[in-house]
Amino acid sequence: MGRFLRILFGCHARPDRSFFFRGKQFPICARCTGELVGILLGIPLVLMFGVPRFSLVLLMMVPMIFDGFLQLLTPYESGNLRRLFTGILFGIAFTFFLVYFHRTCVWTAGSLLKLFVDEPEKIDRAMRAFT
Repeated sequence: MGRFLRILFGCHARPDRSFFFRGKQFPICARCTGELVGILLGIPLVLMFGVPRFSLVLLMMVPMIFDGFLQLLTPYESGNLRRLFTGILFGIAFTFFLVYFHRTCVWTAGSLLKLFVDEPEKIDRAMRAFT
């Protein structure tokens, strides 16, 4: 399972950037752990509250991106708790982003299909069912 998570998240799993439980290292680093937790939290949030405005979703992604680039471009090192919290925020936003992506794909496919069918109302009904 750990190897799968490292591949899925593209995680370096460095020991100095990972959490340990009972002396065993987590399979993914603190930031990727946060992303995983955020994605898992994002699913019920979408189901209970819907999806916020797209601009807010992008804003939720900024702290992790900023923290990552700050570490990449300077000698600054953030701690594992900061990595965890920025990862959680990013993971929740990523879930919202996937919903927007799904809606865009449905709208694009439906718009293209309407060009080739005799009854575009059926396509509109199907598009409403999937968004």
